Amino acid sequence: MLTSLQNSLVKQIRKLHSSKERHKQQLFLLEGTHLIEEACAANYPLEAVCSTPEWQDTHPLLWQKACHLCERAEIVSEDVLKAIATTVQPDGVVAIAQRAVPEAIAKRGDRFGKVPFTGIVLALEAVQDPGNLGTMIRTAAAAEASGLWISEDSVDLDNPKVLRASAGQWFHLAMAVSPDLKATVQQSQEAGMQVVATLPSATLTYWEVDWRKPSLILLGNEGAGLSSDLTAIADWQVKIPLNSGVESLNVGITAALMLYEAQRQKKYQL
Repeated sequence: MLTSLQNSLVKQIRKLHSSKERHKQQLFLLEGTHLIEEACAANYPLEAVCSTPEWQDTHPLLWQKACHLCERAEIVSEDVLKAIATTVQPDGVVAIAQRAVPEAIAKRGDRFGKVPFTGIVLALEAVQDPGNLGTMIRTAAAAEASGLWISEDSVDLDNPKVLRASAGQWFHLAMAVSPDLKATVQQSQEAGMQVVATLPSATLTYWEVDWRKPSLILLGNEGAGLSSDLTAIADWQVKIPLNSGVESLNVGITAALMLYEAQRQKKYQL
């Protein structure tokens, strides 16, 4: 059992609390039973998994599955578990995994493959709040979206708060970071997708769009919204109707409204 905070693995995992170290080590954190379950269900390879004896005793099958997927498995003390977790009250298990998806998995063509230019796809510009991003991932998966693009200047896709807010759906939605979101948007248009941008001054409401067509939904920064470069190349600019005195909606709510309108039209509108 690992009991020392000076252990090399413990030190390595603690460093992953910072974005800089996650980028440097090319690893990210998975915390809690539910995320470990989802990672195992997706057969996502783990570098290491650490759990308390109590957690191992109460989750023997999940521990066995996690050990099968990881390079290293360690039983740790409660103090060590608390030190390596970012949550205030961790539930007994923490794992680390590669940020870059292994090539063998990427070739499977599912969540770990490329974001397809079909169906309904989210494209997010400079989203900063990890809770918002995690919520949109969760909602996109629930509403049967095809995937999600995010700009390089957004919060990390594998930020620990993003993974927790996604409620495990992080492993079930095709996602990718776009080095040039404008170019990605143009590629989606060339592939036959209509691009829909949200803009408060738009005259068209979001339910007036024909969402039965392959569509890319553009959503912007929580404070600044979408850049003019992106709104200018959109095929449609739409608004969310708001009562007088309400300036805007949370970007996660906006995404949910549009995703579920698309689902409604596809399933119930002839």
